[in-house]
This record gives sequence, structure tokens and C-alpha cells, in this order.
Amino acid sequence: MSSPKSMSALKRLGEDVRGARLRRGIAMADLAVRAGTSPSSVARLEKGDPGVAIGTLADVLVVLGLVERLADLIDIRKDDLGLALANERLPRRARSFATTLRRQKAKEGSPQDGADVVDPDGAAF
Repeated sequence: MSSPKSMSALKRLGEDVRGARLRRGIAMADLAVRAGTSPSSVARLEKGDPGVAIGTLADVLVVLGLVERLADLIDIRKDDLGLALANERLPRRARSFATTLRRQKAKEGSPQDGADVVDPDGAAF
């Protein structure tokens, strides 16, 4: 059983498919033939029936010239909640190699006379 929110969204989707079909002046039977499905499947799709396969929806959208909208349905670049959750899992700070060398140098104390000094850029003196 579908939730009331999903039923509402499917009904609106079906109404939009019907509106797009009518604007293009395509009969339901013609749309069904061109999409490779039955007229009853198109009718169920337009009524928002949750049992219609997503492949049928995709075929109908191809005929209507709207299939790119299906590909953009869930654009992860615009998923604000998902992006926020992913950012929370990122490390807060990262240590560079230069920082690690500075910490080691501070623990060892200042270099003694005649000892090599390691530069964070990789040059030795």
C-alpha cells in the first residue's frame, strides 16, 4: 500500500502526463502503440496507478519528448540533506606533511650545530 504523499505525487504525475499528451494532440491508443505498451497501461499511468512499471513511464516520456526530465528526477547535486550529511562525515582537519615535520621538530628541540635541517619543502642544508 502506498503512502498518501506518494499517491498524491503519482496522481499529479499522471495528470501531467495526460496534459502533455493532450497538448501534443496524441490519442491514448497512439501513445500506447508508440510507447510499446497497451492503452490500459497508459490509462492507469494517467490515473496515477502505483502498479505501472517505471519502464512504461520512461517509454511514454520518450514518446512525449520528456525523457530527460526522468533522468533529472533525483539529481544528487541538488540533494541538500544528502550533501549536508556527507559533509558531517568529512574529517574536520587534515595534517599536511609540513605540519607533521614541524611537530616532530618541535618535539626534538632545535637542531644542533652541524646537524642537517630538514626543510618542509624537501631541501636539506
